[in-house]
Amino acid sequence: MFKKLSKLLSFDIGIDLGTANTVVYVRGDGIVLREPSVVALDRKSGRVLAIGEEARGMVGRTPGNIIAVRPMRDGVIADFETTEAMIRWFIDRVKDRRRLMSPRVLVGIPYGITSVEKRAVLDAARLAGAKETYLIEEPMAAAIGSGVAVTEPTGHMVVDIGGGTTEVAVLSVGGIVVSESIRVAGDEFDEAIISHCRKNYNLLIGERMAEKVKIKIGSASPFSEEKTMSVTGRDLLTGFPKTFTLTATEVREAVSEPVSQILGALRRTLEKTPPELSSDIVESGILLTGGGSLLFGLAKHFYHETKVRIHMADDPLSCVALGTGVVLENMDYWLPSLRANLTH
Repeated sequence: MFKKLSKLLSFDIGIDLGTANTVVYVRGDGIVLREPSVVALDRKSGRVLAIGEEARGMVGRTPGNIIAVRPMRDGVIADFETTEAMIRWFIDRVKDRRRLMSPRVLVGIPYGITSVEKRAVLDAARLAGAKETYLIEEPMAAAIGSGVAVTEPTGHMVVDIGGGTTEVAVLSVGGIVVSESIRVAGDEFDEAIISHCRKNYNLLIGERMAEKVKIKIGSASPFSEEKTMSVTGRDLLTGFPKTFTLTATEVREAVSEPVSQILGALRRTLEKTPPELSSDIVESGILLTGGGSLLFGLAKHFYHETKVRIHMADDPLSCVALGTGVVLENMDYWLPSLRANLTH
């Protein structure tokens, strides 16, 4: 009776705590929340004014006393107190009156982070109201969320390109055999576009404009027809607003460096993969997940460079969160490996 009552009152949450966006999964309900990882603060008092989409709308548009910050950088906590406030807000948003007990929380983390960075995530979740907190590596969660049979003795390769980190991993028998994590991902695509506009046009554009350019005409392989886009920013010479036209070719050249760095991580991981698992990967292909994988032509470019079949996840933006959901539904099986994450 007590167990049934406890299950009714408590609930489990899976959190893909990303640099750019946070996705929250509630066991039994699925994905219930998807918000930008942005917090608006009062510069003087440090008081939180807004979180998520509302805060994102303030980026670059706030008066001097308000700052909009992203407390996660390169997949890890850069501002502890703000991250704690953000996690607390996410947890409070998904609570309902029937659930009186504190939640058990499973958080996706980059594979390559340090023990100190892991501890920061655990502490932030605990202070935000989690009863218990567990960690799962993002490439593992992404593979599980994409439907990959990670528990079988077969090799699978996942390239998870998020906002702050790219995780390349070879998985087999429920574990990561070979992996490489680099702090180059979707944010670097945006920064490369901002840098290109500054160097070639003396124009300063904001993060949101750079993201729009990336989505509309950004690519790793040529489009069938040349695309252009009007871009507005501030002229660094006059200080006045200015509009000019960017071509897809320019943008492709601008993002070529971070694309090459991600490709390099993929190649190095393939080189370190045991031969038996390499043959499995050739047969099953390489899975691309994460928001950064949506860059047009990325799969085609990687195939051209590696000659290994590349396929996109059905829902690359949700894979990690969906993976946490699968694990939460099967905690008895996954609990030993999740506990091991707390001690490494």
